[in-house]
Amino acid sequence: MENIGVNWQLIVAFLINFLILFGVLMAVGYKPILKLLDERQAKIKESLEMAEKIKDQTSRSEEQIKAAVEAARKEGQVIIGQASQIAEKIKEEAKEGARKEADAIISKARDEIKLERDKSIADLRAEFSNLTVLAAEKVIKASLDGSKHSKLINEVLDQTSTFKQN
Repeated sequence: MENIGVNWQLIVAFLINFLILFGVLMAVGYKPILKLLDERQAKIKESLEMAEKIKDQTSRSEEQIKAAVEAARKEGQVIIGQASQIAEKIKEEAKEGARKEADAIISKARDEIKLERDKSIADLRAEFSNLTVLAAEKVIKASLDGSKHSKLINEVLDQTSTFKQN
């Protein structure tokens, strides 16, 4: 093979040099690069798992928030209903109080009117009694006994329906 220009010593030297270089590159370059790639792959896998956990946690949080909002809405409706009932009750109590106060005022006014009417009737009877005594004195031209005459007039007035008290 030497005739063709192949030098076996050079090929063996090249092969030894290649193997040494390959061994050095494997030790120095290839293994650290593979280690870096494996670490990177592990970090990416860890990040993806963390992202999945965060996604799940976010979904659960959203569901909890929705449930809390729904519960708060229902509680708000209950509170509004209770407030409406309380307002209606207060309104009815106020109406009842106003009704009672109006009834008391009307009753008091009726009592006052009755007292005033009774007083007017008593005054009218006294006036009528005095006028009758005066008229009788003028007619008879003599003074009658006032107490007997008043008694007689009161008896007549009690018998007449016009002056009877209701």
